[in-house]
Amino acid sequence: MTRIDGDWLEAFDEAMLGFFAIDHADAGMDQCLLECYSDLPAREAALAFGEDYELCRVDRFWPPQLRSATGWR
Repeated sequence: MTRIDGDWLEAFDEAMLGFFAIDHADAGMDQCLLECYSDLPAREAALAFGEDYELCRVDRFWPPQLRSATGWR
């Protein structure tokens, strides 16, 4: 079993929040599923996970000016 690096997980969660407004726990990701994506850089892993599970991106519904006004990244 591969141990997930804490810095990678933090960056992954930040990317997930920015792209999909959820973190890995909200997405129901367990250790095994995280390991499937841990060979990618965190940002790419978040995008790959979102694509694999057909997550709706935040920027599709909330334009950048609206996201910044509400505190979303």
